[in-house]
Amino acid sequence: MIEFLQIPAVILLSGALIVAVLPSRIRSFAFLIFPAAALASLWSFPDEHVIRLSFATYELVPLKIDALSRVFGTIFSLVGVVGGIYALHIQDRTQQINALLYSAGALGVTLAGDFFTLFVFWEMMAVSSAYLIWARRTEDSDRAGMRYLMMHFLGGGLLFSGILLQLGSTGSILIQSFEYEFSITSVLILLGVSLNAAVPPLHAWLSDAYPRATITGAVFMSALTTKSAMYVLIRLYPGWEVLVWVGIVMALYGAVYALMADDIREILAFSIISQLGYMVTAVGIGTEMAINGAATHAFSHILYKSLLFMAAGAVIYATGRSRLSELGGLASRMKWVLVLYMVGGASISGLPLFNGFISKSMIISAAGEAHYEWAMLLLMVASIGSFLHTGLKLPYFTWIAPARGQEILDSTGKPRPPVEVRPLPSNMMVAMFIGAALCIFFGVYPFALYEQLPYASDYNPFTLYHFVETAQLLVIALGIFWALKSWLAEKQSITLDVDWFYRKPLLWLANHFLFVIGGIYGWFADAVADLAAALSRGFVNPMKWLNPFGSSENESANYSPAMGTAMGFILFVFVILGLFMLLQ
Repeated sequence: MIEFLQIPAVILLSGALIVAVLPSRIRSFAFLIFPAAALASLWSFPDEHVIRLSFATYELVPLKIDALSRVFGTIFSLVGVVGGIYALHIQDRTQQINALLYSAGALGVTLAGDFFTLFVFWEMMAVSSAYLIWARRTEDSDRAGMRYLMMHFLGGGLLFSGILLQLGSTGSILIQSFEYEFSITSVLILLGVSLNAAVPPLHAWLSDAYPRATITGAVFMSALTTKSAMYVLIRLYPGWEVLVWVGIVMALYGAVYALMADDIREILAFSIISQLGYMVTAVGIGTEMAINGAATHAFSHILYKSLLFMAAGAVIYATGRSRLSELGGLASRMKWVLVLYMVGGASISGLPLFNGFISKSMIISAAGEAHYEWAMLLLMVASIGSFLHTGLKLPYFTWIAPARGQEILDSTGKPRPPVEVRPLPSNMMVAMFIGAALCIFFGVYPFALYEQLPYASDYNPFTLYHFVETAQLLVIALGIFWALKSWLAEKQSITLDVDWFYRKPLLWLANHFLFVIGGIYGWFADAVADLAAALSRGFVNPMKWLNPFGSSENESANYSPAMGTAMGFILFVFVILGLFMLLQ
C-alpha cells in the first residue's frame, strides 16, 4: 500500500484532492509540492522497477520504470513545477485542481505498463485539460472546449476499441510493441494515439483550443497531451515506416500554417505540430539513434515550448491583446520578456548552445544514417520555417515593429487605443527565467540528458559539420524573412484549417439528420403519451367494463386515480410484448 501511494501519478491525484480543500492563501504554494514530490518519487525507484495490482481477473501494472518512461516522467514533473510557479498568482481553484489532474494523467500514461491503466489516465487528461479551456469563461473558450473534448473522446473511443480487440486476440492487456504488424487492432490504436499527437487531418483541435485556453492552462497543455501521445508512439510503433511520411507532412504543414497565423498562441500551436513532425519521423525511422532523438526532442520541446507559451501569455496578460496585427513596439516596455522569449526562439530554431540544437541535429543525423536523405532535406526545410515563424516573425511584429492596431475599430466603432502594458507578477518572470536557464543548460551540456536515454549513445552535436549546417539554414531563413517582411506583416485574419471541410458538412448533416430523427421520436412520444392517457382514462373505472349498460358511477373509481395509470401502463407493456412475440 505504501509503495502504491508513492506512484507519481497517485501523488498528483492526492494533491488534487488536497488542493481542493485548502484556503486560497496557501493553495498556490501547496500546488508546487506535488509535482516536486512526484519527481522525487520517480527517481527513488530503481531501473526496471514494476508495481503490480490485481483487478478482477487481470493484472494491472500502474508503474513500470525504464529509461524511456523516466525521461518523459522527469520532464512532465519539471514542467509541473515550472508551470506551478508561473501560475502562483492564480487563485482559481478549478484551474489548480485540473492542472494537477492533467499532470497526473500524463504521468499515469507514461508509467503505465498495461492498456487499462493507460486508457484511464488518457481519458483523465482529456477531461481535465478541457477545463483549462473552459476556465477562461468566454463564449469562444466554451465552444472550443466542447470541440476539444468531443475530438478527444473520439480518439479515446478509437483507442479503447483497439484495446478491446487486443485483449480479445491475445488475452493480455500488457503494453507491447506492435512490431510493424498491420491489423485492425494496431490501426485503431494508432488512430487514437495520432489524434492526441495532432497528426493532420486530426490536428485542428490543437490550433483551435490552445489559443483560447487560459494563460496558465496553455502552458500545461503545450507540454502534456501531444508529448504523452509521442511517448506511446515510441513505445508501440518504432520502425513503422509510414510514420516517416506522416512526420514529414506534419513538420512542413505546421511550419506553413504558423507563417500564416495572426494570433501569437496560434502560431505557437501550429509550430507544435511542426516540431512533433520531427519526433514522428524519428519514430518511423526506428533506429536506436532515431528513438534517442525522438525522446531528446520531446524533452527539449517541452522546455522551450512551455517557455514560449509563458512569454506569449505574459504579453496577453500585460496588454490584453494576442494578435500580431494589434501589437508591436513592446521591446522597450517588456524587454526581459523579449529576451526570455528569444531563448525559446533560439532553441526551437536549433541555434547552437540551445537545447533544440542537441535534439534536432540528432534526428536529422539519424535520418541520414538510415539513408532517408529526402527526409533529412525536408526536415532541414522545416527548420528554416521554425526560425521564420517563431524565431523571427512573432518576436519582430510583437516587440520590435512599430505599434499597430490603432486603425482597427472597437465594438463602439471608435479606433482602438494604443497598447497599454501593465506590470507582470514577479512569479511569471521567475518561471520564465527557470525555463530559459534549463534550455541553455541542456544546450551547453546535453550529455546530462544523453546519459538517461533509452539506448547508449556517443552522439556529439558539437561538430564543425553541424555548426556549418545550422549556420547555413539560419542565414537562408534570415534572408527569406528580410525579403518577405512586408508580406509577412500581419493584418487581421482568420486561418482556415482542414477542419473546415468536415465541420461544415457534418454540421449540416447533423442538423438535417437530427431534424428527421427528432421528428420521428417526437411523433412516437406523442403517440405513446396519447395512448397512455386513453388507457389511464379507461381504467379509472374498470368495473364499468363488466356492466356497460349500468351506472357510470362505481365505488372503485374513488380509491386511487393512480391505479388507472398503473393498469394502463401494464396493459400497454403486455400489448407491446405480445406484438413482439407474434412478429418473431
